[in-house]
Amino acid sequence: MTVALRMSNLHVPTLKEDPTEAEIASHRLLLRAGMIRKAAAGIYTFLPLGWRSVRKIEQIVREEMDAIGSQELLLPFVQPAELWQESGRWEAYGPELARLSDRQGREFCLGPTHEEIITALVRGEVRSYRDLPLSLYQINLKFRDEMRPRFGLLRGREFIMKDAYSFHDSQESLQEHYDDQARAYGRICERLGLTFRPVEADSGQIGGSVTTEFMALADTGEAALVYCECGWAANIEAAGTVVPQTSGITEPRPMERVHTPGIRTIAELSQFLAIPEHDTVKTMAGKTPNGMLVYFCVPGNRELNPLKALRAVSGVELLGDEDFAAYSIPRGSLGPVSPPEGTLVVADLSLHEEVAWGIGANENDYHLIGAMPGRDFEVDLWADLVVAEPGDGCPVCGGVLRSARGIEVSQVFQLGTKYSESLSATFTAEDGTERPFVMGCYGVGITRSLAAVIEQHHDDSGIVWPISVAPLEVAVVPLSVDDDTVWPVADELWRRLAESGVEVLIDDRDERAGVKFADADLVGYPYQVVIGKRGVAAGVVELKERSTGERTEVAIDALVETLASRIAEERSRYR
Repeated sequence: MTVALRMSNLHVPTLKEDPTEAEIASHRLLLRAGMIRKAAAGIYTFLPLGWRSVRKIEQIVREEMDAIGSQELLLPFVQPAELWQESGRWEAYGPELARLSDRQGREFCLGPTHEEIITALVRGEVRSYRDLPLSLYQINLKFRDEMRPRFGLLRGREFIMKDAYSFHDSQESLQEHYDDQARAYGRICERLGLTFRPVEADSGQIGGSVTTEFMALADTGEAALVYCECGWAANIEAAGTVVPQTSGITEPRPMERVHTPGIRTIAELSQFLAIPEHDTVKTMAGKTPNGMLVYFCVPGNRELNPLKALRAVSGVELLGDEDFAAYSIPRGSLGPVSPPEGTLVVADLSLHEEVAWGIGANENDYHLIGAMPGRDFEVDLWADLVVAEPGDGCPVCGGVLRSARGIEVSQVFQLGTKYSESLSATFTAEDGTERPFVMGCYGVGITRSLAAVIEQHHDDSGIVWPISVAPLEVAVVPLSVDDDTVWPVADELWRRLAESGVEVLIDDRDERAGVKFADADLVGYPYQVVIGKRGVAAGVVELKERSTGERTEVAIDALVETLASRIAEERSRYR
């Protein structure tokens, strides 16, 4: 389809100044380049050029989904409450789930995700193993009532997402499709021009036991990750780690009770006793749903990862301020020696070889030095509990971990039977028995990906689009529009470029050259064709490549063929 647009007919309300509410590059540049406008906190209108880029991302995603046999449909954005009540997520999802009632008083929600409704659809349509595997996807709006929407499209409340769901008769079948989806997600990132890493992750509200996030690397990313040169990487929330052994205590010693008045933190204890923080052990308390007290022990110089604590002890949550009084335990000097009866003691794996610990005495203003596991107290469970840090050992190869920040642009999940069991979605297996579907789900943040591309591709002048996502490929910039020299050449080149299959715009505004150049750089058209009187007289135009800033003179007669060939070659790099 021919794409030839005139700037005078196009709604591109660029801004000269940075909007005060924009904290990061993508938010600032999308607003300044006239691609989005804020409607409410975390909710945006997409203007014509922004929407063109969104549609290009959608098309890339569609092509990759279709290539692995996933079929597109469209599910309702408004979902009935009873499905969420069946799955148990109506209350569990929390305040991010936007709930509403119709005029008959029936309850609904705005879909933050679509596991319930797709499972309900399939349980009513698919009855036999012969119809499996089945993979369905949609590109649709989502709404999550974020407490603090920020960073423009990176942390919005309303957003566009591709979500796919697959149904299988076995774990082996699920694994095969999960791998297909993961490879497709890697191709999507590559075609968007993103530098990315697949990382191990936590499944969060979606659930399931196996999941991988695809992180676009960016200093402004909200997610912290660690990685190793062997190729392993993980979100810091989920990362396993090998903590270096740093204890200076190598010989058994008598346990000593020390008066430590006013000492409540590890830093204070380390200073008071004149010992390194890594020779102390901090203890944090949690409780299980049945009220059992749990003590989590980690090295004094490390932090407890709450998600790892939850994996170690199902259902546990850390104590709130009011809980300490209820359990009659001191807040600032907990330790595993003589805890309240029935307390489960869980210690980080890195402490297993430590000879003696400096710990709280379970009494305000007192600590114990030289406490030895097995002699002075028992550890009920050893587990990986700490937040991974750069410098730790890789859990795969033992190499040294490094850190980075990233933007989560997509994620794949193995759900197992979590939703099919709760929603009674079954099929008849080959042996005649009724079994729950084995499920997977797979999400790509379409609008989030748009922001991630800009975070990686911009400079001080504006956006520097990869050609696969650019709203238009070429801007023809005549330096004058009201003469018989420049304008006819510009108009002809604009038309011929469009006829050759190039997506092209002509800046036909009666504006100063500086304004046109600034807008072209801000919006980020990959190529600019600049046409002036002096060049026309010499039979040439200036071709500027946005990504490099390189300017070359090209003969007018050769411009269309030269540029169309270059763009075709560049497009092929993203296919």
